[in-house]
Amino acid sequence: MTTVTSVRTPRHTLIQLSDTHIVPDGELLYGRVDTHANLESAAHAVADSGIAVAGLLLTGDLTDGGSPAAYRRLREVVEPLARQLHAPVIYAMGNHDERAAFRSELLSAEPTTEPCDSVHWISGLRIVVLDSTTPGHESGYLTASQLAWLRDELARPAPDGTVLVLHHPPIPSPMLVVELMTLREPDRLAQVVAGSDVRIILSGHAHHASCGLLAGIPVWVSPAAAFGADLLSPVGRARALRTSACSRIDIYSDTVVASVVPLAPTETLFDNDESEMARHIDRTPTTDRTSAIDQAPVIDQASARQGQAAC
Repeated sequence: MTTVTSVRTPRHTLIQLSDTHIVPDGELLYGRVDTHANLESAAHAVADSGIAVAGLLLTGDLTDGGSPAAYRRLREVVEPLARQLHAPVIYAMGNHDERAAFRSELLSAEPTTEPCDSVHWISGLRIVVLDSTTPGHESGYLTASQLAWLRDELARPAPDGTVLVLHHPPIPSPMLVVELMTLREPDRLAQVVAGSDVRIILSGHAHHASCGLLAGIPVWVSPAAAFGADLLSPVGRARALRTSACSRIDIYSDTVVASVVPLAPTETLFDNDESEMARHIDRTPTTDRTSAIDQAPVIDQASARQGQAAC
C-alpha cells in the first residue's frame, strides 16, 4: 500500500487568456465566431472551478480592431470575474489592439500612444508586462529603451521571482505565417533576462500552444480564446480551427507548470493558401525599430485581412 506523504501545491495560480479578439456588439469574427461568447465561456469555467486564482493575465489581441466599444465589452466580462475571484486583472497589448483606446478603456489612463509597459505585484510574485507591438506591424519588437527599463527592473529580485509577459513569442513557430510574426531579434531580450529571476515568459499571438526556452528560461505560448491555428495543416496551407482555450499557470516554490484548458470543440474556420497569407505579413528586417515606432508606415489592416493574416 502506497502512502501519500505530501502533495505539492502551487504558491500562485494564474489564468492566462490570450487573443480574445473581441468585436463590437452585433458582429462576429470572420462572420462566424462569437468571440464574446468564447470569453464568457472561459469566465464561467474559471469561476465555476473554485480554484484560488491569484491573477488574471490577458496577453494581447484583446480586441480584433481596437474599438472602444469592443474594449468595453471585454471589461464587462473580465472585471466582474476578477472581483468574484478577488484577483487583479493584468492587461497586455497585442498587434490587433490600439494603444490609445487600450489605455483609456482598460487602464483608465490618458489615451497616449506610448508603449504600455507595466509592473504588477501579487504578494511576492512580480509580473512584468512589455508592449512588444509596433503600430502598423504584425511582428513584435522591443526597443532599446524598453530593454534598458526591463534590465533596471530585474536588477532587484522579487521574493517569488518574476513572470515576464509579452504578446509576441520570443521562440519560433512551426507555422510559417506565425513564424513571420514572432518577436524580432529575440536574442536582445535573452541578453537582458539571462541570469535574472524571471521564472517563465508568457506570450500569445500564435493561436497555438507551444513551449521552448529563451536564455534557459521556459517560454509558454498560450492557445487563443478566439480560435486556433492548425499545426497539422496540409503543406502549403494555413488552416484555422474553431477552437477556444486558455492557460493555467501554476507557480511552485521550485518550478512552474503551464497547462492548456480547452473551452470549445474543434471545427475548421478557414483553410487558406499559406504563401498568399505570408505575402501580406510585414517581413522588414530591423536592427532597431526605436525610430520606427514613431515613423513606421502604417500597413493597411484591411489588406492584411484579405490574406487572412489572422494571428
